[in-house]
Amino acid sequence: MPHVINQMTSLRRPSKQVLFCDFDGPIVDVSERYYRTYRLGLSTLQASYKKHHSEALPLQILSKNQFWWMKRNRVADTDIAIRSGVPTDLVDVLLQQVQSIVNHPHLLQWDTLQPGADTAIHQLKRMGIRLVLVTLRHPRQVQAFLQANDLSQYIDEIFGATDINAAHLNRTEQKVSLLKRAIEEQKVQGYQTFPTCMIGDTEADIIAGQQAKITTVALTNGIRSNEYLKRYQPTTIESTLLKAVQSQNIIQVLQTA
Repeated sequence: MPHVINQMTSLRRPSKQVLFCDFDGPIVDVSERYYRTYRLGLSTLQASYKKHHSEALPLQILSKNQFWWMKRNRVADTDIAIRSGVPTDLVDVLLQQVQSIVNHPHLLQWDTLQPGADTAIHQLKRMGIRLVLVTLRHPRQVQAFLQANDLSQYIDEIFGATDINAAHLNRTEQKVSLLKRAIEEQKVQGYQTFPTCMIGDTEADIIAGQQAKITTVALTNGIRSNEYLKRYQPTTIESTLLKAVQSQNIIQVLQTA
């Protein structure tokens, strides 16, 4: 079951207008963490191989630009490993290593706030919009990041996954289920969920919004490229959360609500 955190502690009557938004991508830049995880995974694999074979693997470590281009264009992790010189019989070993360390606190510290994301969040609050995060991250990680960046008081509710590896795996069906639950919970609490938007940076966000029959806003500053996102035909594509919040498409949807 997804984990839900309600951030509303004030006795004031909150806005009836709801906006749903992903966390990684729109608000958080995870590129440095993912790249360092990739590099650390290769280093660990290399050390283990040398220990057992007394020779080194002929690894070809990708630059961050190469690595992130592949991630943004949905190149399979298996192919990224092979392009990096990992023998096919060791690919699964590397991928398991990456998954086991990607959420380690030492690596989570490399997550950074996307440029303009805090301004966008503040602007939504000034507009009286109830901001609900729908994310495959564990809520503890979300709250820790928001608190570190003085943003927790501006987020009204968090719907997150209990599986700590869900965000890295990015399974579409999980995001679909999570958004559906988030919408249902907002309705129960008396908030208006149509018309509204789902803002995110992956195909999972777009598909979840489409299945919920709400406006979908794809952002290109996250883990998917503009060209890749176009395939899923979101309602609109913007470069950043701030651009999305300031766009006429979003403003019209929220003003209609």
